Amino acid sequence: MTRLRLDLAYDGTDFAGWARQPGLRTVQGALEDALAQVLRLPELPSVTCAGRTDAGVHARGQVAHVDLPGEPDLATLARSLRGVLPPDIALRDLGVAPAGFDARFSALSRHYRYRLCDDPRAWDPLLRREVVAHPRPLDIEAMNTAGQALVGEHDFAALCKPREGGSTVRRILDLAWTRDDGGFAQMTIGADAFCHSLVRSVVGVLVPVGDGRKPTEWPAEVVAARARDPHVTVMPPHGLVLDEVRYPADADLAARQEITRAFRGVS
Repeated sequence: MTRLRLDLAYDGTDFAGWARQPGLRTVQGALEDALAQVLRLPELPSVTCAGRTDAGVHARGQVAHVDLPGEPDLATLARSLRGVLPPDIALRDLGVAPAGFDARFSALSRHYRYRLCDDPRAWDPLLRREVVAHPRPLDIEAMNTAGQALVGEHDFAALCKPREGGSTVRRILDLAWTRDDGGFAQMTIGADAFCHSLVRSVVGVLVPVGDGRKPTEWPAEVVAARARDPHVTVMPPHGLVLDEVRYPADADLAARQEITRAFRGVS
């Protein structure tokens, strides 16, 4: 078997998330179907990604791996895949993965971006599938002040939908609000990993600070309570993009995979 690394981008609007689900259109399903078609495989291959995005969430820097029999001709395979993949999935790159590489468990961090338009004069209907409209002006400085209390390792049970048997402890590495070139409010966030709906809930707990409905101390209080707060909105998925997944040097991939598996309790 040969392990390949796939670098991907996709418009998540018309997908029911990454993970294959019976009767639903998903990114994983489209990729596995395309691989089976072009390689004429008797069974569907299993594609593993770095971060399983939810329904409607986009990606420009998703990374995945797949184990295939033999030694595929990479140029031919890439050309064939691009010919059959739907137009809302782009295969950016394809190559043989280095020893010890696992798209999920070898990753050091995942980095996302979320965009909001809080000025109706700046609203661009051509961007409606990737920018969320907000009815009140946002104070970027206040959201940055509140957001710094979330950086570091915390139990984010108040902002996560926990998976059975999974931990809600995560380490946020960086979080910053800025204005992009279009004047939109933009949050960039990186963490070792994210639990289900965490990024959209982080936005949801900071936006009320930005528009003056909550004090800057409120997000830290919500997280410290470790219980779901009905005042925290899980923001719409279409404003969220997986921008980048970072990995260690090739020589450290296997060691990183072992550390992550041990921490997550996965053999």
